[in-house]
Amino acid sequence: MHTVQLGTARSSDAHDLMVRAVRRIAGVAVLLLVLVLLSVLSGCASLPQPAPRAPTQALGGAGTALAQVVVASLQGAQPGQSGVRLLADGDHALDARLALIAHSTRSLDVQYYQIASDAVGLRFLRELRDAAARGVRVRLLVDDLYAAGQDALFATLAAQPNLELRLFNPLPVRAGNLATRFALSLHQFERINHRMHNKLFVADGMVAVAGGRNIGNEYFMRGEQSNFIDMDVLVCGPVVGALQSVFDSYWNSEHAWPVQQLAAAAAGAPADGFDALVQAAAQVLPVSSQDRFGHAPVSRQLAAGQLTLRFSALGVIADDPAKAAGRADVGTTTRAQVGALMGQASDELFIVSPYFVPGSGGMAMLQAVAARRVRTTVLTNSLGATDEPMVHAGYAPYRLAMLKMGVKLHELGATLSRKSSLFANLGSSTGRLHAKVAVVDGERLFIGSMNMDPRSERHNTEMVLVIDSAELAGEVVALFRGDAQASSYRLRLSADQQRIEWLANEQGQEVQQAAEPDSGLAGKLKRVLLAAVIAEDLL
Repeated sequence: MHTVQLGTARSSDAHDLMVRAVRRIAGVAVLLLVLVLLSVLSGCASLPQPAPRAPTQALGGAGTALAQVVVASLQGAQPGQSGVRLLADGDHALDARLALIAHSTRSLDVQYYQIASDAVGLRFLRELRDAAARGVRVRLLVDDLYAAGQDALFATLAAQPNLELRLFNPLPVRAGNLATRFALSLHQFERINHRMHNKLFVADGMVAVAGGRNIGNEYFMRGEQSNFIDMDVLVCGPVVGALQSVFDSYWNSEHAWPVQQLAAAAAGAPADGFDALVQAAAQVLPVSSQDRFGHAPVSRQLAAGQLTLRFSALGVIADDPAKAAGRADVGTTTRAQVGALMGQASDELFIVSPYFVPGSGGMAMLQAVAARRVRTTVLTNSLGATDEPMVHAGYAPYRLAMLKMGVKLHELGATLSRKSSLFANLGSSTGRLHAKVAVVDGERLFIGSMNMDPRSERHNTEMVLVIDSAELAGEVVALFRGDAQASSYRLRLSADQQRIEWLANEQGQEVQQAAEPDSGLAGKLKRVLLAAVIAEDLL
């Protein structure tokens, strides 16, 4: 994979430049005021002096039961090819992880942006503990941003034999909820604004799961209020070695702190205290007999000794963990490299991104492919479906320009996705897009943790798998394009080319709306206010 520097600044008239300048000045002024006030209140808390952190490396999986399954599953693969299986259904994605934990005998390397303390998260952690109790070496790396209130849980887990837990780029303030911890840590804003957004799971060095899902109820269709429509891939074969190298680089980086060095609760934490903290773990997690592609659950196939896979050449693009210290060149980031590969499209570009803020570089790329008459489609969240209204505020100003250059825009509708039940059976919950995928020319598929926004480009570390497979690319496009017909709004220009109209397909009828769907006055006002004070490069 090669690296390019994307784009040039987006053209604007004088009024646009003035508005953006005012917004930036207002945002910076508010931020500086908050920083000053909260720094005084927090007493400028800081991290302790770092203690030595013993580096470790991934363990090989030769001779394990999973190795035998992989050998059987890769029969028919060409030299250099890896095995791939799409995990689009939440229940099957969770089943795959839990089954791989249960079948592991040597090592588990686990890296997530968030592991929630809900039924699914606690069940996941309990299964990791049980694996460690069997003698499996467990290395668990979690970004510290959403670890509020989890010090005791993580400390008792890390007290288990064979299990080590590290927190990535920790906040100096440990007590309080997320908002409190972040607010009282703002005197170190430049550092803590960088987060580890990667999601990676490797069992016995033989099978890996990577993609967009964190660990929590809503990522596996078990949330009561909302659920995320997401995508992972299970892989085995040569690509797993590259993924292990990525994990090791993060695990051994200066930004990965053992929880015992951070949390007062970790000092002498009893291992037997863990069970009391995971009593709410999910006990029964049923999985459907087949996923949407007709495959049996991974748990059943592991028990039978062979996985259903497609074979393909795979590549890995990952940010250096030094990005967390602001030391990465923007031109070498995962976002820049993936953007450059997208820009090579000659026929069709299909992008699914829940948080889509193209910025100047992204707009330059879209303009370049449009000039070559490349058919470009973007599926993202509507205002009513997004869980990040700040990001939607950054995306909305680009819609008109994208439509004028010929980009086909679709926005997942909160109500539409619930009614259609095509992406998933959402029940009464709100459906929110969370998958991060792209397809170039129907042949090259990208799946990972990266959003098409400035945060993924500049502030978060990301990882993406590049899969050269027309079959898998076709399955992904068919899934999202087909389901989007009934689950999303199609945006178009008004007759005068100056406004946006939203079209929905409801019971075979095309219904037009001239205003932002699924959004009341309060939601629209919030978006306007956020757009006025939040700098785009923070989104």
